[in-house]
Amino acid sequence: MSHELPPLNALRAFEATARLNSVSQAAEQLHVTHGAVSRQLKVLEEHLGVSLFVKEGRGLKLTDAGLRLRDASAEAFERLRSVCAEITQSTADAPFVLGCSGSLLARWFIPRLGRLNADLPDLRLHLSAGEGDLDPRRPGLDALLVFAEPPWPADMQVLELASERIGPVMSPRFVGYDRLITAPAQALLTESLLHTTSRPQAWPSWAQQSGLDANALKYGQGFEHLYYLLEAAVAGLGVAIAPEPLVAEDLKAGRLVAPWGFCETPAHLALWLPKRAADGRARQLAQWLRNELSQTDQSPRLHSK
Repeated sequence: MSHELPPLNALRAFEATARLNSVSQAAEQLHVTHGAVSRQLKVLEEHLGVSLFVKEGRGLKLTDAGLRLRDASAEAFERLRSVCAEITQSTADAPFVLGCSGSLLARWFIPRLGRLNADLPDLRLHLSAGEGDLDPRRPGLDALLVFAEPPWPADMQVLELASERIGPVMSPRFVGYDRLITAPAQALLTESLLHTTSRPQAWPSWAQQSGLDANALKYGQGFEHLYYLLEAAVAGLGVAIAPEPLVAEDLKAGRLVAPWGFCETPAHLALWLPKRAADGRARQLAQWLRNELSQTDQSPRLHSK
């Protein structure tokens, strides 16, 4: 006689048949055929080396061994159902932890956080800020909101939200404002441009989309993170390059202007989720983000002057 546990499918078939006292009803509950349940019962009896049922009229009757296994299996499966329900409820009650850059958090998310909490009260969003060090594969992080270019990692579910649009911005406080506000984009080739080491491709990408020679760009003050770059632009220190959503509030308030509009890059703002995750809240969040981003996307496309 084997001391190994019988196959789980055989135990499930037996537990359902013993509980319902019917092979047909067990088959219906397990979404399999009558014959499939009968075969699993035979597998279980052969594994244990005993009969679990005997025929009684047109029905079945449990043997003494069957009665013992019914009580044990009923208790075990009920405990499993209870624990699985607890785990599912615990996951649903836990906050949804979203990683994103500090600049995205400060300049786009926080102004909309009240609306998100009102629209998705069951989400219980918790935001984790970082700069290039966030990884949705690590425990404790449910998703990552990030600007990035395809191809996407094979081990990630990637929900694309919007194409990235970037453009030069400056403050009315900038000393070159009056000269540049009506100038063509080519005028920026003579400016010492503010830039960030976290997105070195931003200015060259914009220049290429604008029909300008990226090699002719001149760089001035550099900043480690995009957030600091945009603060410098608001302070009137020069012309910076920015993703449109991150300056939307500044444009509305008049703190910044974008005389040359915005152009699309190959990158997307996307929600990255580990493939292990099956949290429906991520798709709710993704749809909410798409709606918000579509409202942000009100600025003109890049045009030449």
